Amino acid sequence: MSQPISDTTDQERALFQEMVQRILQQEVAPHYEDWEANHQVPRSIWNTLGEAGLLGVDLPEAYGGSGAGFEICQMICEEISRQGFGGLGSGYNIHANIVMPYILHIGTEQQKQQWLPQMASGEVLGAIAMTEPNAGSDLAALRTRAERTDAGWKINGSKIFITNGLLADLVIVCAKTDPNAGAKGVSLFLVDTRLPGFSRGKGIKKIGQHSSDTAELFFDDLIVPHDALLGEENQGFIYLMQELPRERLGVASQALGAMEGALQLTLDYVQERKAFKQRIADFQNTRFKLAEVKAQIEMGRAYFNHCMAQYAQGKMSATEAAILKLQLSEMQCQTIDQCLQFFGGYGYTTEYPIARFYVDARIQTIYAGTSEIMKEVIARSLLGK
Repeated sequence: MSQPISDTTDQERALFQEMVQRILQQEVAPHYEDWEANHQVPRSIWNTLGEAGLLGVDLPEAYGGSGAGFEICQMICEEISRQGFGGLGSGYNIHANIVMPYILHIGTEQQKQQWLPQMASGEVLGAIAMTEPNAGSDLAALRTRAERTDAGWKINGSKIFITNGLLADLVIVCAKTDPNAGAKGVSLFLVDTRLPGFSRGKGIKKIGQHSSDTAELFFDDLIVPHDALLGEENQGFIYLMQELPRERLGVASQALGAMEGALQLTLDYVQERKAFKQRIADFQNTRFKLAEVKAQIEMGRAYFNHCMAQYAQGKMSATEAAILKLQLSEMQCQTIDQCLQFFGGYGYTTEYPIARFYVDARIQTIYAGTSEIMKEVIARSLLGK
């Protein structure tokens, strides 16, 4: 999906970033440890972020947005992760960087007017439901069915590992509308979670990103109106492929932010901590390893900037998106592992924030397409099927 090249200046971007940093420090930082312990962000934080203008920043003003460039949304993803709020970062990425663009790009005018202003204000929280207990990246194996009836579309099935699943007011649901067409028989639906037949399982406990609520969703003869179909029938796979580049840009934004945040924590620590009567920062191994981390981040950012420019012109390919997602998510795990090593035993305690950076990173190589799937996408561009 082509995006207009932004008119956002460096000064305007700096002002946006300063505002984001201030809001996160005021509204998130004092409470985040409690949210992690409770395995849930409060529903009110989305209203707070909406009131601050951080949701849907790149939406047109007609739909409640600020009309800023899409890169501002990526910057917010990055800044949330830089400050160590990985769980919130994933929830934000789903709501503002994935679900809202789906509706903006594919939805009817009525759907846009119905949902986008409420999502920009935080009144409605979004989620997207693709993964099933027996179908992850394999859309052809989806078992959730949507059947056209006189009353509307009747949906039956379940989804698992759904970010924002416990709090979502609106879920984009991927369902089979032509069971004999494989991936080409998938359609997308806008599901209001207040409807009868919709239910949620208990929150899924994870090793990281604790404050990002993750749930299993169930649809039992759930009837949604005919006009809840998002886009055209049986075109869901095409829409998913169309929107994946932005989703993977969001994952890359989170990776870059987290690496930058972890590196800064480590730089502060090694300059204060001493061993054998000298600072840890004075050991050559420390200096060389941190230099390698910095070099990797800068190389990763260079490719990220290339992909951002390609996306802005509607030229970012599925292969570029796969390369970006593969490299930056794997790099995030590797560099933060190296950073944690400098903290010694303290790095393995939850008292030190570096530990949260470490466990929060692990999911990045799994969601939005596993590293193995990314390699397959890249290989197909080289060798064909």
